[in-house]
Amino acid sequence: MKRYIVELIGTFWLIFTGCGSSIITVAFPEFGISYVGVALAFGFSILTIYYAVGGVLGCHLNPAVTIGAIAAKRTGINEGIKYIAFQLLGATLGAGILYLIVTDNEFMEIGSFASNGFGKHSPLGFGVIACFITEFIMTFFFVFIFLRVTLKTKNSNLSGLIIGLSLTLIHLVSIPITNTSVNPARSTSQAIFTDLIWPLEQLWLFWLAPLSGGIIAGLVYRKFNTV
Repeated sequence: MKRYIVELIGTFWLIFTGCGSSIITVAFPEFGISYVGVALAFGFSILTIYYAVGGVLGCHLNPAVTIGAIAAKRTGINEGIKYIAFQLLGATLGAGILYLIVTDNEFMEIGSFASNGFGKHSPLGFGVIACFITEFIMTFFFVFIFLRVTLKTKNSNLSGLIIGLSLTLIHLVSIPITNTSVNPARSTSQAIFTDLIWPLEQLWLFWLAPLSGGIIAGLVYRKFNTV
């Protein structure tokens, strides 16, 4: 049960701090955070929670990582399903608390609520193909890196730092394209609370691309480890 609680708490922290930086802090440009600050916030969020609990209990915090671990035969199917359920719950709780905070400020609007999108809802107007490719590739490398650096046979002292830096790098590149998902739980939780329709309509891409990338990463990891 501790593993599932870690997934809930960790995903809550990822959404509350990562998406919170995008929703709240960027709304005040004088703070100087910009999209670079958002990228760092996501990286720091996973880095900090990983060192708190991940070294002992896994800390996937992402259905794409879990599906990759299943494909890599590092996680069982039944266990993986429970991981994903707790990730979705944690993400939804994190987004829900952010919603309560934002709606208690008369000068802020919910708007897209840091949702992911493509086409006219992409930050720079990238089409569905470009957004799918971006999410697929970014998730593939994130999951592959996660699986490799968390091998029990490796020195794990730097694992959290490597995972956090990789997520930061991913956001630096892909925020202008999709607002960066690589995590279906992150996309789903934000789409639930926004007062717009399009985040739910476009949510399919931010499940399909990350899960596909995660599965391929898990299969490549297995092949890589047999060479």
